[in-house]
Amino acid sequence: MPTLNELTEREILALALTSEEEDSRIYDTFADQCRENFPASTQLFAAMAAEERGHRDSLYALYRQRFGETLPAIRREDVRGFLKRKPVWLTKHLPLERMRQEVAVMELETTRFYERAAAQATDLGVRQLFTHLAEAERGHEKMAARIEEKQLGAKERDEEKMAQHRLFVLQYVQPGLTGLIDGSVSTLAPLFAAAFATHSNKDTFLVGLAASLGAGISMGISEAMSDDGIISGRGSPWLRGVVCGLMTAVGGLGHTIPYLVPDSWANAFWVATILAGIVVAIELVALAWVRPRDMETPFFRSVMQVIVGGALVLAAGAIIGSS
Repeated sequence: MPTLNELTEREILALALTSEEEDSRIYDTFADQCRENFPASTQLFAAMAAEERGHRDSLYALYRQRFGETLPAIRREDVRGFLKRKPVWLTKHLPLERMRQEVAVMELETTRFYERAAAQATDLGVRQLFTHLAEAERGHEKMAARIEEKQLGAKERDEEKMAQHRLFVLQYVQPGLTGLIDGSVSTLAPLFAAAFATHSNKDTFLVGLAASLGAGISMGISEAMSDDGIISGRGSPWLRGVVCGLMTAVGGLGHTIPYLVPDSWANAFWVATILAGIVVAIELVALAWVRPRDMETPFFRSVMQVIVGGALVLAAGAIIGSS
C-alpha cells in the first residue's frame, strides 16, 4: 500500500476527486438524518455537500486539462496514512453531537491531505488549487462547531479541542482496545490446549506468557506499520504500536496469571483452570460491553465476535489439548 509521497501528481488529483465525492455523500446523508428535527443543520450539511461537489468539479476541470478524461482507480483506502471511513450506509441514526465530531475529524484530515499535496505538487496551478482547498476545509471545521451551538443550545465550544479529543480516541483508545481484544481472544486456544495437554500449571503459564508476548509484539508492529499518522493525525505510529502491543500482552496475561498457582497445591491444576475460566468470562463480557461504545460496533455483533468467538476459541484449545 503506497504512501502519499509515493503517488504521482495525476494519482493525487484523482485521489482528491474521489475523496471530495465521498465526503459530499456523507454530508448528504447527515442532512437527510437532520431533516425532521434540525432544519438549520440540514441546510448547513446540504451546503457543505454542495461545496464539496464544487471542489470535485474544480479538481476534475484541472485534471482533464492536465491528464485527459481517464481517472486512475484510487481511493483513500488504497493509500497508507488515511483513516478508514465507514460506508455512508453505516452512518445512519447518529446523534447530532457525533455528526459534528465526524465532520471535524473529516475536515481536519482533508486539510492535512491538501497541505501535504500542495507541498509536493510541481505544477503551480495544482499547488494553488490544493492550497485554496485546504483553506476551504479549515472553514468547514468552524462550520461544524456552529451545528451544536445553534441546535443543542450549548455555549460556544472549541472545535479544535473537540476534534483532538476524537483523534485521541483514534490514536490510543481504539488501538488499545483492538490489542486488548486480540490478546484476550487469540491466546485462549494455545493456553488451554497447553493446560489440558500437560495438566501442569508451570508449563501452561510459560505457554501463555510466550503467546501473550508474541501476540503483543506482532500486533504492536502491525499497528505501527499501518499508518504513519501524518495525514490522519493519529499521532506517532510507534507510540500507537506500543499502546496496542502492551494492551495485547495484557489481554493474554490476564488469564495466564492464574497458572502461577504452584503445582504443589492440592488440585492446583483445577484451581488455576477455574480461576482462568472466571477471568476469561469477565474479560469477554467487559470487552463485549466496551466495544460498542468506544469502537462503534453494534452490540449484537460485539457479543457474537467477542463472547461467542472467544468461547469457540477456548473450546477449540481445550478439545485439542485433551485429544
